[in-house]
Amino acid sequence: MNIITYSPAYTIVPTYECFNRCAYCNFRTDPGKSPWLRIAAAANILQQLQTQNVCEILILSGEVHPQSSRRLEWFEHIYDLCELALTMGFLPHTNAGPLSFAEMQKLKQVNVSMGLMLEQLTPELLKTVHKHAPSKLPALRLQQLEWAGELKIPFTTGLLLGIGETENDWWETLEAIANLHQRYHHIQEVILQPHSPGNQQSFDAPPFDPNQLPEVIFKARQILPSDITIQIPPNLVKDEKWLLTCLAAGARDLGGIGPVDEVNPDYPHMQEQELREILQPVGWELVPRLPVYPQFDSWLSQELQVAVKRWRNLTPSPSPW
Repeated sequence: MNIITYSPAYTIVPTYECFNRCAYCNFRTDPGKSPWLRIAAAANILQQLQTQNVCEILILSGEVHPQSSRRLEWFEHIYDLCELALTMGFLPHTNAGPLSFAEMQKLKQVNVSMGLMLEQLTPELLKTVHKHAPSKLPALRLQQLEWAGELKIPFTTGLLLGIGETENDWWETLEAIANLHQRYHHIQEVILQPHSPGNQQSFDAPPFDPNQLPEVIFKARQILPSDITIQIPPNLVKDEKWLLTCLAAGARDLGGIGPVDEVNPDYPHMQEQELREILQPVGWELVPRLPVYPQFDSWLSQELQVAVKRWRNLTPSPSPW
């Protein structure tokens, strides 16, 4: 059987507050309008998850402005949540927007991997969907990928498709990811995420054409080095035949599967059993994986390596655990 992987995951949101206002966003709230998640509340959530076969804790946060008086408090809160998840037996993965080099360096101590969507490198989007989103400067986001490489942080990035970019923009963005990976060999996965309209967004555009996604995956597979896995979100690929066509084109991972997709709350995750019923009859075996791929284990601190090894020992080889 061919293997398709996913991460048994749960998303913890420190805050939905974000100083960006991306036109397609269905996640953010205005600064001051969303209470920050308390550590005690997070501990209660994590305690309940300890019996639910969850491995990855995705710390997904809205962004606090780099010059905000609350920036340090926000960063330390994210660090504390990661540390809490780690001490309770989970493997943290943080995606909290652009960070400073020092912030990334510190978070490496309590994360087995990290991520940031590159989205699209074209500056044209700064005139449209990113007009009110200062941290969506392409150079700023590309810098994050480079710093992750320098710091030896296993990294996930990706493209958002259908937000006003051109086809050539896709290939340019993928080539930039490929070039950085060839220097640092640190990119685990590239997500190809189709724009899927939600109730909160102001961006008035149709969903990304599903018929184009297999073509994008096929070309991405040609551009990206073979050791980068292509990930697609199955809740945004609703048609079973479309999903299978995407796998045939080269996608090999379905990302974190949890109760809620915080970024796309209008699109519930398909759960593990439902996915198995689609995949197994046509020769795909759905296999859980950790948020860090085995080839990166040696990049982690001794403490993190011990935590990862504990999870890897739960399932015998050849599972991607």
